[in-house]
Amino acid sequence: MPRIGYLGPQGTFTQEALNKSVFSDYDETVSYSTVREVLLAVNDGDIDNGMVPIENSIEGSVNVTIDTLASETELLIEREVVLPIRLNLVLPSGVPESEVSRIYSHPHATAQCRRFLADRFPGADIVAANSTAEAAIIISEAKEPLAAIATDLAADIYGLTIAERDIEDFPDNKTRFVLVGKRLAKRTGEDKTSMVCFIKKNRPGSLLEILREFASRDINLTKIESRPTRKALGEYFFFIDVEGHIEDEKLAASLIILKEELRELKLLGSYPATIIT
Repeated sequence: MPRIGYLGPQGTFTQEALNKSVFSDYDETVSYSTVREVLLAVNDGDIDNGMVPIENSIEGSVNVTIDTLASETELLIEREVVLPIRLNLVLPSGVPESEVSRIYSHPHATAQCRRFLADRFPGADIVAANSTAEAAIIISEAKEPLAAIATDLAADIYGLTIAERDIEDFPDNKTRFVLVGKRLAKRTGEDKTSMVCFIKKNRPGSLLEILREFASRDINLTKIESRPTRKALGEYFFFIDVEGHIEDEKLAASLIILKEELRELKLLGSYPATIIT
């Protein structure tokens, strides 16, 4: 009985991404309060797969996803899904906007609505929640006038009123979600590979050597980002996405060379390139 976990509770964008892409492949879905909990549950075998956000077009990477995959699990990305993000200001029924003094949401969501919040609620306290759906639950149970930034689905589930739609600062707002598990996805010919690279020593040219290896074989990088290893100040690893599958001859050859040059090269999966929903 395949089981899949996602960043919950019900009503998150992660659940929407799951429902629009892989929901029918599973007999049971399980919601978790944090991204890290989802990933560790897959790693420990409590569930078969997990769906988590990894990158937003406005706010960039979801660091907890990258850091947990890089350092705390042995998981592989099996699929990616890109979902258009439409954010709403939601209120309990009968609560006027003029009385709202606190607004709850996930930090990525509030960051995507900075201009709206500054213009419409300049004096309001912005309070972090683990997810947009958790924010919806908080205000639905409160006895004081609160608001949340949440999804259409969350508003419907928790009986809230959508006061303002599409409040994100940029209309072409998208989030990339990844399905993680323990299997290497089959080669399709339109693939992407993710990896993390730990250099042996922080010295001039370390990153250039990695880039040169891919460039010399005409392998296109679609993302590169440095993240602290959390072991020593000034020590970083590189998260890299490239076009191609690990079974492609050019990419396989590059990875053999890089494994010799790096302290560690950790594969995070080869998988079909983006599904736009």
